[in-house]
Amino acid sequence: MDRRGLLAASLAVASSSLLAARAKPTFETFPIWPGTPPGGAGLQVRDAFVKRAPDGPADDVAWPHVATPMLTVTPALGRPTGAAMLLIPGGSYARVALRNGGSDIARQLAARGITAFDLRYRLPHDGWPAGPDAPLQDAQRAMRLIRSRAARWGLDPARVGALGASAGGHLAARLGSRSRLATYQPVDDADGLYATPVVLGLFFPVVSVFGPTAHAQSRAELLGPAPDEARARALSADADLPADMPPTYVACAADDPVVDPANSLRLFDALRAAKVPTELMVFEKGGHGFPPPLPDGRPYPWLDLFLHFARRHGL
Repeated sequence: MDRRGLLAASLAVASSSLLAARAKPTFETFPIWPGTPPGGAGLQVRDAFVKRAPDGPADDVAWPHVATPMLTVTPALGRPTGAAMLLIPGGSYARVALRNGGSDIARQLAARGITAFDLRYRLPHDGWPAGPDAPLQDAQRAMRLIRSRAARWGLDPARVGALGASAGGHLAARLGSRSRLATYQPVDDADGLYATPVVLGLFFPVVSVFGPTAHAQSRAELLGPAPDEARARALSADADLPADMPPTYVACAADDPVVDPANSLRLFDALRAAKVPTELMVFEKGGHGFPPPLPDGRPYPWLDLFLHFARRHGL
C-alpha cells in the first residue's frame, strides 16, 4: 500500500475509533513496587502534583515529585486485541506531565482494543541513589509487572509495546536499549520476566543530552549543572544501540521549538546503522506535540500510522 492509501485507511480507522473513544473507559491505579522503591529507605520524598494550567481541567496535572511510582491501566474497549502499551509521559525529567486518570492517548488506544498503562515514574532530582537510572528502574519494573499480570487483563505478554513522548521518549528509548541492564535487585517473581518492549513509539523525543542538539533542561535534570561529557554521551538515547533493540518508530514536527528535530533524525540514523527496523515520520507542523487536525476537522491519524508499524512488528 502506498502512502496515500495508508493515510486513507488510517483515516477510516481513526473515524470509527472516535465513536468508541466517546465511551468512558474505566481505569485503576496501583503502585509498581511492593514496598519502598529501590534506594528509598530514609529518603524524604512526598508525592506532589500541580495543575498544568490554572484554568485547565482539574485532572490535567504534572508531578514535580514522585515518591510512589504508579501505573494507571485503561482496559481495552470493544474487541480487545490482547495487545498492551506502556505510555511514558514527558516533562524534561523535572516533572511527570500526567493527568489523574487515564491519559488521552490511553483512551485512544483503548478505543482501538489496546490496553494502555500510563507510568508515573521517579525523578532524578529527588535524590534517589540510582540518580538518572531511577526512571529506568521504574520503566523496567512496569514492563515486567504488566507481563506478570497479563492474564488479569486478557493480554498476550509477548505483545507489550512502549510509547514515549518528549523526555518520555528518551526514557522509552533507554528502556529499549537497556532493558537487559540489571538496574535493581529483584523484589518478587515478576522481576524474573523480561523488560524489553516488542516495539517502541518515540514521539518528539529527547535523544541527545550533549552537544548542540541537546535538550538543556533534560540534561541538567539528569546530570546536574556541570555534566561530564562521557556520562552525557552514555545517557544519550542513541548511544550503543544493541542488535536486539526493538523495532522503533520515530516521529516529530519540523517546527518543534522545544526539542530540536535533529534529535529524531540523529536517532533514526543510529537505528539504521545498528540495523534496527525503524521508520521516521517528520510532520510539517505540530510544534512540540502532535500534528494539528486535518482541514475537514478530523484528527490527524498519527496514532494509527504508528500502530500500522507496530502491528507489522508483533504488537
